[in-house]
Amino acid sequence: MERLLTLFFCSMTIVGLAQPSFPFHNPDLPVEERIDDVLSRMTVEEKVGQLMHSAPAIERLGIPQYNWWNESLHGVARAGYATVFPQSITMAASWNDQLMQEVATVISDEARAKHHEYLRRGQRDIYQGLTFWSPNINIFRDPRWGRGHETYGEDPFLTGKMGVAFVRGLQGDDEKYLKVVATAKHYAVHSGPEPIRHTFDARVSERDLHETYLPAFRDLVVDGQVQSIMCAYNRFRGEPACSSAELFDILRNQWGFEGYMVSDCWAIEDIWLRHKVAEDAAAASAMAVRAGCDLNCGISYGALVEAIGREVASEADLDVVLRRLFRARFQLGMFDPPERVPYAQIPFSVNTHPGHAALARRAARESIVLLKNQGDLLPLDKSTKTIAVIGPNADNVQSLWGNYNGIPRDPVTLLEGIRQKVEPQVEVLYARGSDLAEGVPAMEPIPSIFLQTPDGKQGLKAEYFANDTLGGRPLFTRTDDQIDFIWDIDTPDPRLQTGEFSVRWTGYIVPPVSGEYAFSDWAKPYMTFTIGDSLKGGGNHEHHATLYPRSTYLEAGKKYPVEIRYRNYYGDATAQLQWARPTGDLLAEAREIAGQADVIVLALGLNERLEGEEMPLQIDGFAGGDRTSLLLPQKQRELMEAMVATGKPFVLVLINGSALAVNWANDNVPAILTAGYPGQEGGQAIADVLFGAYNPAGRLPVTYYKSVDQLPPFEDYDMEGRTYRYFRDAPLYPFGYGLSYTTFTYGNLQFPRRVLRNSAIIVSVDVTNSGERDGDEVVQLYLTDEEASTPRPIHQLVGFERIHLQAGETQTVTFTLQKEQLALINEGGEWATEPGWFRISVGGEQPEREGQPNAETTETIQGRFELR
Repeated sequence: MERLLTLFFCSMTIVGLAQPSFPFHNPDLPVEERIDDVLSRMTVEEKVGQLMHSAPAIERLGIPQYNWWNESLHGVARAGYATVFPQSITMAASWNDQLMQEVATVISDEARAKHHEYLRRGQRDIYQGLTFWSPNINIFRDPRWGRGHETYGEDPFLTGKMGVAFVRGLQGDDEKYLKVVATAKHYAVHSGPEPIRHTFDARVSERDLHETYLPAFRDLVVDGQVQSIMCAYNRFRGEPACSSAELFDILRNQWGFEGYMVSDCWAIEDIWLRHKVAEDAAAASAMAVRAGCDLNCGISYGALVEAIGREVASEADLDVVLRRLFRARFQLGMFDPPERVPYAQIPFSVNTHPGHAALARRAARESIVLLKNQGDLLPLDKSTKTIAVIGPNADNVQSLWGNYNGIPRDPVTLLEGIRQKVEPQVEVLYARGSDLAEGVPAMEPIPSIFLQTPDGKQGLKAEYFANDTLGGRPLFTRTDDQIDFIWDIDTPDPRLQTGEFSVRWTGYIVPPVSGEYAFSDWAKPYMTFTIGDSLKGGGNHEHHATLYPRSTYLEAGKKYPVEIRYRNYYGDATAQLQWARPTGDLLAEAREIAGQADVIVLALGLNERLEGEEMPLQIDGFAGGDRTSLLLPQKQRELMEAMVATGKPFVLVLINGSALAVNWANDNVPAILTAGYPGQEGGQAIADVLFGAYNPAGRLPVTYYKSVDQLPPFEDYDMEGRTYRYFRDAPLYPFGYGLSYTTFTYGNLQFPRRVLRNSAIIVSVDVTNSGERDGDEVVQLYLTDEEASTPRPIHQLVGFERIHLQAGETQTVTFTLQKEQLALINEGGEWATEPGWFRISVGGEQPEREGQPNAETTETIQGRFELR
């Protein structure tokens, strides 16, 4: 039979390459038989090679190389042009899981289209595959965590619902094939601090583990059928997360997870080098594989050959984890003819389609949260004669998206969005007003007029090499006006191959004025930059070189020799040489512009240059990617106070990934909204809200505290005193909070007053738009256990639904509360459902609490039931 199959398939073209054929290439065989066949044909060394993220080809078996590493947090990332949706935490503010699934479906459309275009070009590199390391469903337990904006917020229920929707949109609904693979990360107790994530040991109670840190992961495994999980860097109760017997037992045995586990990148190395629970790479790799970590992002698993020789691992161990990896590849259709895989038919033309941009705008609009609107200043009157748009985030493209992003084709900043909305009837003035923070200036590509070739022409001499080492003679030489290139999936010239070219630029920088200049060299994959003898440096995209500009004093008119070396050894080619020129008095300029305006729109906040993943940044309020303060940077606070001092009508727009303690603004600014990191259409969406084209209905997915002084130590993973569920002080703005341009009332709350322990509970309520504008309402259902034997949350979210109501319209909203949602971890550390009295609250916000601000545009209604 094997011989007949081999003869039958000998002429097949496997994923675009003529390859030898074996039974595992037969798409009509059951997947498990195909896995048995492929494993039986591989040597130990070949098996080990397939366990690392950059898996080499096995040509004799017709197995092409595959790189498992890809990203899609809020759009296909690090792979050139893509639709860039709002960042994850921003999308969570929409409280719309159906919208999240629509967004993820578009992301996976673009992912598939890009992947197959890469294959047509013979490319199989990093960021080109079908296995995506998203979503991040860690609990945003502390606003200081720099990666919190990658998550869906502080609540396990909201996180689970949004995460499941994202997974379903990514993985598709075909009965046989996966669209792409989604990866839930970082399993399981992981949320900073960033600087110590490779050595930290997270120790939590059974109650916090099962009631806070694990529920979203369980939801994605059990309800979302996520096919991949990524384990975290840190230890959990003394064991590295990627070799934790306890965590793997929960995942595999209790939840029945059948997908594959991938380590966070170089986390296996941490097991022996930093956690020091293994003697070397072989021992660490054996620990991880035998625990159930299938795929190593990194190269440590190369030591598994040695581990087998030392008998601390076996070939049978390799087969267990390889089975899960090859199952995913078969389910993705990687060994099947493209015409058999429906998702392979998605055309490349869907990438950055205008319809996707429209969805990005809708997502951004639904995610905007109106925090304050004193005197109904908003929406603004379009008959206003002059508007001043001011602030470091007003015209900053980078502030639109946060980290793990793709490159949008036509991003719209707030300034551009307002201009498109009201010009020419309204004059729009602009001033930056301040830098984002001290030491973080606004960067721009160096204009061509300030660059000079060695022979005195404008621009830089550019030598292009048909290799990635700048070796030998250049293929061609030309003059480039400036270094500001995004080559997407193409190359600078048809004669150059992706992943196999390099460029050297030489010439001079001739500064227009004397002063301090900040420079950064941003490139994918790698670029180095030298100017004279005073400034040297380099960086690659993994270390975010552009985030940390280096400064030097330059004299006006003097010629400073420069050399820039760029190497492209995989796709996604980007090269930029940026600077920040000396500026005048930015604050004075802002005052002058504000004085000419009838209304001020001030855009402040954060971006990925301030908060993110393991960053070397050390400035006031920020350390290592995390935050040490919840305040706006000092320069921004000074700018805000100066704008308030003008006495002009004033709207504060916050563009931010994590909560901000804008206490002074809340007391002194009449209108405040937060747009999060709103994505490529953010400027359009904010303008829609500012001028009343859209009625805001976003709700905060995190608590806005007044100060870090209200919080326990960052390193403490105990939940008491954190998030709305356990925080007993008064917040600035509570979780679930958000205003509208209309009002909503609630009535006719219906639910059983006596409930048996194994019964579901049906809750219904009538919601009425009692105002004069159409709008959305986010109906939130909270539960309070009044008689529990163990400490319980103050209240907890157990249901939500976003609905649209015309002015005067009433809808009945129904929730089904499952018996599991009444359960708790008892004193024995086990799940239990206890009899007693429970309170439920339904409304557009949390139940009212003393000292907690409540929305003026919505209300809540409550009742009690007894569980028997």
